[in-house]
Amino acid sequence: MWFDRLLQGLLDTLLMVGVSSTIALLVGVPTAVLLVTSDKGGIYQAPLLNRVLGAFVNLFRSIPFLILMVALIPFTRLVVGTTYGVWAAVVPLTIAATPFFARIAEVSLREVDHGLVEAAQAMGCRRWHIVWHVLLPEALPGIVGGFTITLVTLINSSAMAGAIGAGGLGDIAYRYGYQRFDSQIMLTVIAMLVALVALIQLGGDRLAKGLNKR
Repeated sequence: MWFDRLLQGLLDTLLMVGVSSTIALLVGVPTAVLLVTSDKGGIYQAPLLNRVLGAFVNLFRSIPFLILMVALIPFTRLVVGTTYGVWAAVVPLTIAATPFFARIAEVSLREVDHGLVEAAQAMGCRRWHIVWHVLLPEALPGIVGGFTITLVTLINSSAMAGAIGAGGLGDIAYRYGYQRFDSQIMLTVIAMLVALVALIQLGGDRLAKGLNKR
């Protein structure tokens, strides 16, 4: 019985992290590209857009996850129809992870040698070609590393969400470990979370190093 419960908790955690991280990746990378290219000296200079987008990103990055999750309860109910369970946790997890990852990806994009961009412009490349064939490929190892950090952060946040009704390993640790004073369950969940983080970190590091050697 406990094996089934722990397995279901692991699957719920993977679902929460998988869905929210996928959305964060799909939204975060374009957001980072906009922040870099619309800035002063960028290939799509738009100071007003840059300031508004930057302020929006900073706003959600500055709110602690627990507070954000509570503040988003009405929005979560509107989107998924409930404030309890795995899908209810996906909403605040996504909103917390997207600006976090966008800023990390932005740093990687800003580290691309500006001389490469100037050389592409001199050859008459269109601006979207520069983004697709220069900025993103050169920044890819850093983006992968940043996404790995985002995944680890999401696992931590999902455990926190689970403790207040989202399900997953955090829910098991809180309900069956903490509330029932069962240290064995608590230690088992901790070991599973540590192993999950270690696997993700190892895989992300190897992928980033492989991309960096290309």
